Amino acid sequence: MFEFDQYLGFLAFLTIVTIGFWLMMFLLLFVVPYWLGGNLIELWKERRAAKRARE
Repeated sequence: MFEFDQYLGFLAFLTIVTIGFWLMMFLLLFVVPYWLGGNLIELWKERRAAKRARE
């Protein structure tokens, strides 16, 4: 069915695809929400400070 070099190539392909999948899941589930949440909190703090400075 497969020769040894084809088998190694297939394993390398599966490894790369699996690493890419879990990296994408990590980015979408943890990094992006953390980044967006931090930006929203900082924006809220800046607007609140500007409002207090006007008063």
